Amino acid sequence: MPGDPFALRELLGPDAALCRRAITGEHGVSLPPFTDHHVHLHLIDERALAPGGIAAVLDLGGDPVALAQRPADAIPRVAYAGAFLTAPGGYPAGRPWAPPQIVREITDASTHPGVPGGAATAVDEQASFGASVIKIALNSTTGPIPDADALAAIVATARERGLPVVAHAEGEGMPQLAAEAGADAFAHTPFSGYVGRAFIAHAVAAGQVWISTLAIPDDPDAAESARVNLAGFAAAGGRVLYGTDLGNGDRPVGVIAEEVTALDRAGVRGAALIAAMADPWPAAAPPSGVTTFVPGDPPTHLDEVAEWLRGATVVPSEELIHDEC
Repeated sequence: MPGDPFALRELLGPDAALCRRAITGEHGVSLPPFTDHHVHLHLIDERALAPGGIAAVLDLGGDPVALAQRPADAIPRVAYAGAFLTAPGGYPAGRPWAPPQIVREITDASTHPGVPGGAATAVDEQASFGASVIKIALNSTTGPIPDADALAAIVATARERGLPVVAHAEGEGMPQLAAEAGADAFAHTPFSGYVGRAFIAHAVAAGQVWISTLAIPDDPDAAESARVNLAGFAAAGGRVLYGTDLGNGDRPVGVIAEEVTALDRAGVRGAALIAAMADPWPAAAPPSGVTTFVPGDPPTHLDEVAEWLRGATVVPSEELIHDEC
């Protein structure tokens, strides 16, 4: 098979390797297992994730009881936030796709456990069902958002439980509000206007992670704002995670070519693109025993990488024979 292993690593990162499948003899490239950092499993057929190239997911809004009942060692490996935490009547309460089981409306800013409708109560519930992160809904475009006291209580309680806070920040000033409250991650790259260099510098210094979802906004202005914001964040050294908001709209399950292409256009290219897709956050390590495999000849130029990744699938690591010394 054509391909220089050293050039391949320069293009796709240090873990890229030429290989073949032992059973079929099919040649291709092995990469670390990919994670989609923004999915909603109750809205998709997850059986297609691994064949489509996704070995792990972060569910950012689902029923904590159902999620806690999943086998821990299955592929795709699933980390989750559990329910959205929101204001009474706030996003996404009442949406057809958001049953009551996936929403907790915070009516009391109490940091004491067991208070009905309390901020700490909601965080503790998600933690008790095995949540790896806590998700806050800050969408001022469609309804109320948690007030300052409730927001502070949610973040403080999550900190005490050792759980990162992921913010859905939508609407004027919402990314700034989330950042000031201490959010560790954005569920979507900020798209409600340009955030500016000072905001980006603060986000990078604070160690924030931004989940891409660049292919989601329908509005061209919002899509361009997200692209420019992510390009600035990535260029400044920010930690970018591949995420698609899978379940939002009718799209194929697996690697989403439009998202990969959008990341590439935002300057997250080549090895940086693979790193964003293979980052195991919030887990400390990627799923064991599986590998991303892309059949056929490897790309030879950065412009080819995004389209080439359409062919990605997940295979057992033991099935691959590396063709390099």
